[in-house]
Amino acid sequence: MAEAYGATWRVRLVEVLYLMTSLALALFYLVPAFTLIVSATWVGSALTAPWLPDVPRREPLHLAEDAVTFLLGFPAAATLLARLACRVQRNRLDHVFGIVETSPPDPLADDNPLLRASRFLLGRDAWSAVVYSTVAGVHGLLAAGAVVVLVVCGGATAVGALIGIVFVLVQGAPGDLVGPLVLVVAGPLCALVGLRLAPTIVATEVLLHRMLLFEAPEVRIRRRLVHVQDSRLRMVDAAESERRRIERDLHDGAQQRLLALSMTLTRARSRVGTDPDTALELITEAQRESREVMDELRQVARGLHPRVLTDHGLGAALPVAAGRAPVPVRVDVELPERPSPRAEGVAYYVACEALTNIAKHAGATRITVAAERVPRTSRRGGRGGDLLRLTVTDDGAGGADPESGTGLYGLWDRVDAVDGTLTVHSPSGEGTVLTADIPWEA
Repeated sequence: MAEAYGATWRVRLVEVLYLMTSLALALFYLVPAFTLIVSATWVGSALTAPWLPDVPRREPLHLAEDAVTFLLGFPAAATLLARLACRVQRNRLDHVFGIVETSPPDPLADDNPLLRASRFLLGRDAWSAVVYSTVAGVHGLLAAGAVVVLVVCGGATAVGALIGIVFVLVQGAPGDLVGPLVLVVAGPLCALVGLRLAPTIVATEVLLHRMLLFEAPEVRIRRRLVHVQDSRLRMVDAAESERRRIERDLHDGAQQRLLALSMTLTRARSRVGTDPDTALELITEAQRESREVMDELRQVARGLHPRVLTDHGLGAALPVAAGRAPVPVRVDVELPERPSPRAEGVAYYVACEALTNIAKHAGATRITVAAERVPRTSRRGGRGGDLLRLTVTDDGAGGADPESGTGLYGLWDRVDAVDGTLTVHSPSGEGTVLTADIPWEA
């Protein structure tokens, strides 16, 4: 209990130190706005100077130099400082909270270096950075400043009051103890309030920075465009690979058996008149080969869209897919009704691919596949429609890595194509939990 209590207060002190850093950085974050204010002040004075009789007239050359400085130099400096503020805050979110998001490239970027430079200095992203740095600076100055003042000033006041009490007692004037005693009580109370407010202020600051830095509309659009480009290329590659697999399976299996079947029927036809018994045996052999060809064709088409899924839904198709796995699979399906055919197809594909990946890479001894209908809550707090949630859990080696060829990119692309989400929790040595949330009416 004492260790937990001490750990909590250590966390509080770290949060206060973080807010002290935020307070110091807030002054830097406000520099771009101050620079623009100076530029606007010069513009105002330049426009009003001709109508003020006491203001001396400037020479045109000096006026042009000032115009370049205040109309171009100061705004460019403000946007550069704002971009630096964004970089500093991204590094803080990375090193302190582990919040990392790569800066998405602009798919529509121009190759002209002059246009790129002008857009970098005075484009929409540059002014968005100025707005961000200003908002972040005001928040740090007010919110973080309030906590720092409460904690630091409260603690300093209590220490100073204790020294004052000692001084009063040495001087032998007990009547002067009222003020220091009040400060001894009020100082720690203020510090305690500041420590209690620290987690809330840190949380609001992180939320603000994430919204402004990572969730800006233009950032989301660019990220979406880049993601669509990448996923489109991966899906084209996956479709080409699947086409080659089907072509190879048909060529090596069904096509050869169909050729053998045709030759057997030709032999039977040539012996119908001369040797009916042998012809009957050949026809029987042809029937057996035709059944084998049908089985092979079913194997080829099994990964495309099984008939049991179309006729009876996901609840009947998942046990069939589980029965083909080399590892024992438990299937839990709780679906009061069938989702859309597209949602069922995506869920079935994810389940089959996940079972294949587990059999190849995980070394698991037990797998659980669960499907259920869950409500979806939108980002704005309202209902966003229901989801078909498919969860595949195994007790294997864990450590699933998309870069190691485990097929996760293909699953992500398939789920994302219907605006679903795929999450993978795979700590090394602790198994893997794959969760696909697919819109019910995809």
